[in-house]
Amino acid sequence: MIPIGFIGTGNMGEAIISGIIKAGLFPAESIVIFDISEQRTKKITSNLGVKVASSASNLADQAETIILAVKPNMIAAVVTEIKDNVNGKLIISIAAGITTETILNILGKDARVIRVMPNTPALVLEGASALARSAACTDAEFKTAQALFSSVGQTIDISENLMDAVTALSGSGPAFCFIFMEALADGGVKAGLPRDLALKLAATTMKGAAQMVLEMNQHPGQLKDMVTSPSGTTIEGISVLETKGMRSAVIEAVYAAYQRSIELGKTSDK
Repeated sequence: MIPIGFIGTGNMGEAIISGIIKAGLFPAESIVIFDISEQRTKKITSNLGVKVASSASNLADQAETIILAVKPNMIAAVVTEIKDNVNGKLIISIAAGITTETILNILGKDARVIRVMPNTPALVLEGASALARSAACTDAEFKTAQALFSSVGQTIDISENLMDAVTALSGSGPAFCFIFMEALADGGVKAGLPRDLALKLAATTMKGAAQMVLEMNQHPGQLKDMVTSPSGTTIEGISVLETKGMRSAVIEAVYAAYQRSIELGKTSDK
């Protein structure tokens, strides 16, 4: 029996596989994958050296733990296909908006299911993954899932009723950060900086600011005040951001993503 299998090998699936191998949790030959795209399968096997299954059900036969890394609209079909091959096995889903209940409705209430919301910084081993489990999951199985996703960043254990909010904040959040980063760089270019230097400074600045929040144990408002001198350059810029409604726009963007996550879950239940 192969320890772990991935159904779906998009960017997130590839990131997790790579992280598992880099962390030394499992060697490449202990991982099996299946993807409907032969191009993706060839790419992953060429880059990482993992095994390939002939179908989703064939993978489910081989693997002890199965990670569902397919698009939300494919979850029901995939779970239905593998349901006769996963008795007593751990199922981990990273599909946005898909509840454990949706999967349990197909597999049965005693199935061992863990829902995970990772995010794209997992590609550089700086991810944030939230985990919620079904009632049948054991502590040992949950620790297995934690170890898998710790290989690509940080993990948190949450109640599933918070998962849509997590999806909106940390799942969609990197895209919001990229937009702000691009805008910072554009501002630098407008002020005369070369494009490559502006982008490097914007990215490094955002990374450093985030690290300050994580390490200094101070509220972001306090850290903002450290930079904001009376009648200085920073307060002039902040005044424009407040006038243009940046704060409320970000809040509304996260809430819109939250509502969409709820909608995806409802659609998958039909």
